[in-house]
Amino acid sequence: MKLRKARVKVYKAVIDSEWFTLNDLTCLVGKNESGKTAVLEALEKLNAARTERGGFRETDYPRVLMEDYNPDEVAIETVWSLDDDEYEELARLAGSADAVTSREVTLTKNYANKLNWTLPLDYGKSAAALLAGGSLNASEAAPLKGAANPGELIAALGAIPEPTPKQAAFAQRLAQLLTGGNLNSTAFSYLRGRLPVFVYYAEYDRLPGRISVNQVISHRDNQTLESLLGANVFLALLSMVGTSLDDLVNINTSEGLISKLEAVESRMSRRIFNYWSQNKHLKVRFRFHEAASGDDPPFNTGKVFQTRIENMRHEATISLDERSTGFIWFFSFLVWFSEVQKTYGENLIVLLDEPGLSLHAKAQQDLLRFMDEELLTKYQVIYSTHSPFMIDTDNLLSCRTVEDATGRDGEVLGTKVNSEVLKANGDTLFPLRAALGYDISQSLFVGEHTLLVEGPSDLLYLQWASQALAEAGRTALDSRWTITPCGGITKVPSFLALFSGNDLHVAVLADLGDGSRNKVREIQTSELLHDGHVFIATDYSSNDRDADTEDIFGRAFYVELVNAAYALKGSKKMPAKKPSDSDDRVVVEAAAFASGWNPGFDHYTPSKYLITHPDAVTGQPLETALDNFERLFVDLNALL
Repeated sequence: MKLRKARVKVYKAVIDSEWFTLNDLTCLVGKNESGKTAVLEALEKLNAARTERGGFRETDYPRVLMEDYNPDEVAIETVWSLDDDEYEELARLAGSADAVTSREVTLTKNYANKLNWTLPLDYGKSAAALLAGGSLNASEAAPLKGAANPGELIAALGAIPEPTPKQAAFAQRLAQLLTGGNLNSTAFSYLRGRLPVFVYYAEYDRLPGRISVNQVISHRDNQTLESLLGANVFLALLSMVGTSLDDLVNINTSEGLISKLEAVESRMSRRIFNYWSQNKHLKVRFRFHEAASGDDPPFNTGKVFQTRIENMRHEATISLDERSTGFIWFFSFLVWFSEVQKTYGENLIVLLDEPGLSLHAKAQQDLLRFMDEELLTKYQVIYSTHSPFMIDTDNLLSCRTVEDATGRDGEVLGTKVNSEVLKANGDTLFPLRAALGYDISQSLFVGEHTLLVEGPSDLLYLQWASQALAEAGRTALDSRWTITPCGGITKVPSFLALFSGNDLHVAVLADLGDGSRNKVREIQTSELLHDGHVFIATDYSSNDRDADTEDIFGRAFYVELVNAAYALKGSKKMPAKKPSDSDDRVVVEAAAFASGWNPGFDHYTPSKYLITHPDAVTGQPLETALDNFERLFVDLNALL
């Protein structure tokens, strides 16, 4: 059975979530206090692995509706699709596939904690099909033809005073087929056994670094294990080791336990560090010993179990409690889930409440990889988050937005879950937008070899020069370079910080002027880039002191380009001879020349014109430009 749709009603902050669809992986995205946890908890209660968490209670009912509380009110509605085996079994019980009208079943649970199934069965067709397969002659079948459903068919058979041998055999076959006495009860019993178990894991389920075995036993005996932090994870760990609480207390030989602990140490170390990329030099160590009388209670009596993490580079161990919160969560989750797999196999649905909340962004991506490689291959997974790094941008349509909604008049509408992922308010959508922005910026603008330029006009100029040189059979810019505008030389450090995790090979082409001279020098002398990876426009133009990318063309080329781009004629054209009082940088000269224009001069218009009119400038100005750009491209290509 696969969970396809759900609707949470009257549970905590949820009055009516409305129907929302569910995939193999479903991500509930919403702000804090939006009701994500309530949605997961309600789903869990449909068939919880931990029975103590499986029942709806009157105190779970929304406070604003408490006066209307009714134990018969449905708290959770779900729609499931049947797999081939389940569909065929329903058809067998019903007597014919024609009696099964759909592959979907509906399951609800109310505050009296009663499950109710709605099955896709045509009971009249089922009764007719079962009767047709009963091998009865016309007279034997006659008293049974009025049955509207298999239950009535069984009752009619039982009412025959002296059944024929065939009627008796038919009644026996029906009793063996419909063991519940009718089709509904039998089908319910079958599907109940096929219903996946919901396993719920939250941030607070963490394994402590030290455990007092006596304390855990005391809580177990008093049925208060839920109140002891990390107790369930510790019991899962003992199950992995192949021992129990009572075995630990009564142990009289340590060698067997040590060998088991070491085996689990190795297994856990391999598994966690396959996905924990933050530090690969760690190893899990377990210790089991008598309590020291000088330690704080409850660790001063009885037996104590410790989980320690060894840093193999520093040859030292520290308690699990002293590792980062994110590492503790990841380790505890793997221990817990190993036991879940052992207990429930593959017939489960995993509910993760804010998984990896304390993880670094890179570790959150490791967790997504774990979910993809270890969980989704076998299980349906539903998790909540408000972190952009816990959103799989390749599977954006798996997200569902969760909001605590109010009506126009301020009416409390409660938590709403929306399957149309982009229909939500700005705060709710923020993680999605952040994730998409980060992903798109990398896929559109960043390559393995990235050449940073200051603006979009520089990008167009380099593209034109590379194409013109290639057509002339000369050295063009290697296609492995991805040209990326970064918004100015001051943005280079920000760009490198944002994308440094991608192991990019980055070079920079920078303008040089009084306003940027110090910043260019800082980047050249810093360790942000490899030596020789900052290229200055002055090195490829006739200007020794100040230059922009436009100066690489040479003044004659750029003046012709401006005149053509703005359709300047006669006395309105920029002069071929450079005025004595004009700036050395041709862009500054052009801006001063156009000071009275409306609209004024801008950097982008000439570059756009050149791309659409690649033959706008010819003759010696063109040759000079190509010579200068070719020198630049030769130097850039030498870095590859």
